[in-house]
Amino acid sequence: MTDSTPPSSADAAKSPNKKTLGILSLAMINVAAVLSLRNFPTMAMEGWNMIFWYVLFTVCFLIPTALVAAELASTWPKSGGIYSWVKEAYPKDGSFITIWCSWVNNLVWFPTVVSFFAATITYVLLAPLLSDDPVFMVVVMLASFWAVTIFNFFGSRASNLLATVGTAFGALIPVGILVVLMILWVTGGNPSAIGEFSIDRLIPQFDLSTVTFAASLILMFAGMEMAGYHARETANPRRDYPIAMFLAAAIICIVSIVGTLAVALVVPADQIGLNAGIVQTFQVIFTEFQLGWLIVPVSIMLAVGIIAQLSVWLVGPAKGMLPAAMSGDLPPIFRKMNKYGMPVGVLIVQGIVSSAFALSMVLVPSINQGYWVLTAITALINAVMYMFMFAAFVKLRKTKGNVTRPYKVQGGKVGMWLVAGIAYASLIFSFVVGLFPSGTYTLTETVLYVIGMLAAVLLIILLPPYLLKKFRKESWKPTKQEFRDWYCEEHVCETDTPIPYDD
Repeated sequence: MTDSTPPSSADAAKSPNKKTLGILSLAMINVAAVLSLRNFPTMAMEGWNMIFWYVLFTVCFLIPTALVAAELASTWPKSGGIYSWVKEAYPKDGSFITIWCSWVNNLVWFPTVVSFFAATITYVLLAPLLSDDPVFMVVVMLASFWAVTIFNFFGSRASNLLATVGTAFGALIPVGILVVLMILWVTGGNPSAIGEFSIDRLIPQFDLSTVTFAASLILMFAGMEMAGYHARETANPRRDYPIAMFLAAAIICIVSIVGTLAVALVVPADQIGLNAGIVQTFQVIFTEFQLGWLIVPVSIMLAVGIIAQLSVWLVGPAKGMLPAAMSGDLPPIFRKMNKYGMPVGVLIVQGIVSSAFALSMVLVPSINQGYWVLTAITALINAVMYMFMFAAFVKLRKTKGNVTRPYKVQGGKVGMWLVAGIAYASLIFSFVVGLFPSGTYTLTETVLYVIGMLAAVLLIILLPPYLLKKFRKESWKPTKQEFRDWYCEEHVCETDTPIPYDD
């Protein structure tokens, strides 16, 4: 039953103040979420055929995700992003499983990001040997993680500013430096570290290792749905969101190709350090140009970029959990918000869980192998999340085709099936190959590994939602006033706006 009690004038006044995002801010949220300079050394080792891989990943995953997210977010610009889109198509359990997949994936992924941040800081600014000191690494990782978490308590304006400025300062400017040095290198008559360009060098040799490599990198561009969690924070989401998606996709693709090419042309493959990451790559390049003094300021820039990316992923899925909590599907702490409208309850819970993962990863080396297996499992879970999103896109075209779509993927049914089909084929390929272990194993070991991985994925995806549903309590449901306050912060509430609260 709908509670039609009108909101107070104070409630109605809240909504306009939340419209803080423009096209550039929305685009930068996605760029911060997706663009990672950490991938440049790995891709640079592929030589000229890295262009083939980037274009393939863009066509098979980045563009389909951008197109579908643009249609869904502009048609249903609701709080919760991918959760709300899937709920339109699968109102029972599908939407909760989707946001659960996104959130669980992040809990395991966060420690890898803060460990990269700690390594970046220590490699140049302090001492490389400190990266092997577990106590030091734990202190830096936990301090940086909780600092970013607490920073996000202070509202979307602050976190969105960090995403925009941090991405420009910590990713786009360093890539710009790389490109300038690449141009100077080439025009100065220096030899190319990957040889002269030719068409045949763009095409990789396909074998089993190539298949595994491709499957592991298809989700390299994951995160294009991230701005959808902020669709209600822009004045005109139906107009601004599609433009922001295409702007973000263009920036991500171009910057990735040009930045990786700069690394590949200047740094020989045998000098590209994957463990030390992009910092060591910059150090090699600066040494070539006798610009060693630049490594410190650039390292600081890279660290800021990492923090911006971490911030976006901290807030996005946390916001996505709020609608589920307001529906009474989660314990009360998950709907706890502060005066800035931030989901502090979710942020604290995910902070505690991720901190435990970080501690175990650094302080208990013997479980590291298990941790990285868990990381591989969450990558599979991430693929499942995107499968739900594309399935919702197709179903909504069929069941709610009469709904006006401010942006619509072109091509009618053919365009719908082409975009969704390409994405689904890519995701299934990534999922199936991801089930298999890397390295050489006996047939029995391989079969047991695949069965174990598949069982773990199904357990993580299905068991927690089942238990939450089974043990759901009436106290988990928000009060009418609590729901009204949240609803009127997410919508423009007039005096006669009905509040969809179910008694």
